[in-house]
Amino acid sequence: MAKPNYSFEKRQRELAKKKKKEDKLKEKAERKSAAGAGAEAAAAADDDDAVATGEDGSGPEASGSAG
Repeated sequence: MAKPNYSFEKRQRELAKKKKKEDKLKEKAERKSAAGAGAEAAAAADDDDAVATGEDGSGPEASGSAG
């Protein structure tokens, strides 16, 4: 009877763990990007409002109050 190749079995387990971890990270990144897309759109709208109202310090309100 042949003797078991424990090194091969160990390597296969390690590869399975690595694949599972990569899949998990990929799914997490996809969830984050999907959730972040809505938040980024809201943040972009807030940034547009900030530029329009001079909250970033470059508008006419900012130059009038510097004194």
